[in-house]
Amino acid sequence: MDAASSEGSEALDPDQAARQRWMSVLAKARLAELESAWDEMPEKPDFAWLRAPQSGMVMLRARSGGTGSQFNLGQMTVTRCALRLENGNAGLGYVQGRSKRHAELAAIFDALLQDEAKTVELEAKVIAPLLARQKGRREEASRKANATKVNFFTLVRGEND
Repeated sequence: MDAASSEGSEALDPDQAARQRWMSVLAKARLAELESAWDEMPEKPDFAWLRAPQSGMVMLRARSGGTGSQFNLGQMTVTRCALRLENGNAGLGYVQGRSKRHAELAAIFDALLQDEAKTVELEAKVIAPLLARQKGRREEASRKANATKVNFFTLVRGEND
C-alpha cells in the first residue's frame, strides 16, 4: 500500500467530490442560513432517523510545521446525525458545536442533493449562495487581519569610517 492510499487520500470520483464539497458547505453554514433555505423549500420531505442527533468530542490532529510528525492538537465538540428520506436517500450531518438542528438540516440537504432530479436546483438555490456568503466572511476576516499586519524591515546603515 502506497503512502497516498494509506492516508485515505486516493482520488475521489466526481460524485464523491461533489458530495464532499456540499457537505463541507452545509457544515460551515450558519444555522440561520440553513433555516432560511429550509423555509423556502416548497416541499419538505418526511424522513426517518437512522441516528438521531448526538453531540460528542473528536480529537483534532495536526502536523508539526504543517508537514512534520502528527500530534494531538486538542478536542472539539461535534454533532452528528443520519437520516433516510422517503425516496431511500440517506443523509449525514456532521457539524462543529452542539446544534442538533444544524446537523439535522445538513443531513436533510445532503440527502436531497443526492437526488439527481433536485441536485442542480439545490446547488443553485442553496449551496451556491451559502458558498458565496462563506467566501465573503473569509475575505472580510482576511481584510481585518491584514489591517493589523505589521511589516518589519531593517534599514541598512552605512559604514562609519
